[in-house]
Amino acid sequence: MSFNIATSGLNAVTKQLGAISNNIANGGTAGYKSMRAEFSSLYAGGQAMGVGVSSISQSITQNGGITGSSRGLDLAISGNGFFMTKDTSGNVSYSRAGYMGTDSQGYITNNLGKRVQGYPVDANGQLQTGVIGDLKISAGSIPAKATDSMGFTGNLNANAKEPEVTTFNKDDSKSYNNTYTSKVYDSLGREHTIEQYFVKTAENEWEVHYFVDGNAANPASQPLEFSTNGVITSPTSAVNITAAIPGADGLSIALDYAGTSQYGSEFNVSKNSPNGYSAGEKNGEQIDDDGKIYATYSNGERLLQGQLVLANFTNPNGLNSEDGTAWSATNLSGQAIIGVPKSGLNGAIQSYALEGSNVDMTEELVGLMSAQRNYQANTKVISTNDSMMNALFQAL
Repeated sequence: MSFNIATSGLNAVTKQLGAISNNIANGGTAGYKSMRAEFSSLYAGGQAMGVGVSSISQSITQNGGITGSSRGLDLAISGNGFFMTKDTSGNVSYSRAGYMGTDSQGYITNNLGKRVQGYPVDANGQLQTGVIGDLKISAGSIPAKATDSMGFTGNLNANAKEPEVTTFNKDDSKSYNNTYTSKVYDSLGREHTIEQYFVKTAENEWEVHYFVDGNAANPASQPLEFSTNGVITSPTSAVNITAAIPGADGLSIALDYAGTSQYGSEFNVSKNSPNGYSAGEKNGEQIDDDGKIYATYSNGERLLQGQLVLANFTNPNGLNSEDGTAWSATNLSGQAIIGVPKSGLNGAIQSYALEGSNVDMTEELVGLMSAQRNYQANTKVISTNDSMMNALFQAL
């Protein structure tokens, strides 16, 4: 019986050494979770039968340290959650390893070629929330977009006096109080300027004159009215400014003064946000902490390409390990609970970063020495038992 008990000890320690050696081998593997052999004693009808390994468990809920990298598509999860990927056969797996890149078609894949899952965008660039699919980053250039709207918020000085020169002339600074110039684009992506000249006409009343590239726009001017509390009361909707542009479609810009005020402080502009842009070439990608993916362009624009989703599980320790530092769902883990980063229990995304292995090398080396002693002790039992048996046979 002692032979069998000692043999069970050797078998158990061998499995423990396998777990320890696997941890040490994966000490530098991104997203790896350390494993351990869990021993349990064996009995048969109250008779000791030795020891067995009841399971090899992983510390899936213990995160590794996050280190910086030089690649924008290297991703780490700061908090809970797993990246969701799908292979060519449609099999879904989950991982904390953030080695991401793009394939020849622009799809975002991990280092094993599996496509990363998330919410894609439609042809108009609108996020398709609730529709999980392969994420793709468009390649190539974007065409120019003409400016068609502009938000403008500022403060006009309530202490200002009416100009000395009563007839407005943009070339005479004494005929207006303040001026501001904004950059806009035509249908060919060419830059133009829209100039606003603010003239105080009475208490709580102003008039703004419009020029595009130095030429009067249509309308040429627009009254602005404010309440006694300094809040704009007119116009209540956007002012549509139009101008003819040689060789391109005419400009038509909805200029919104929402939030503009008149208080007793200096003229200042807090918002000047015309849309539109020139043509641009794609020069990179950018991923925000909420998982939204953007393609960036040489003209300074960025266009939404989709949003990563993260998976959580009721029992993450019930996941089944797979090649490639990944896991698959099982009955023990429960079905994946899908959500976007920074929502619910999900962590945030960090780009230019990777989560390292959570292996504690010092702990593994101490465990290695302990396993070695246990192995030697069990072999000692076998050799002692063998000596006793030899002595018995010699006595016969």
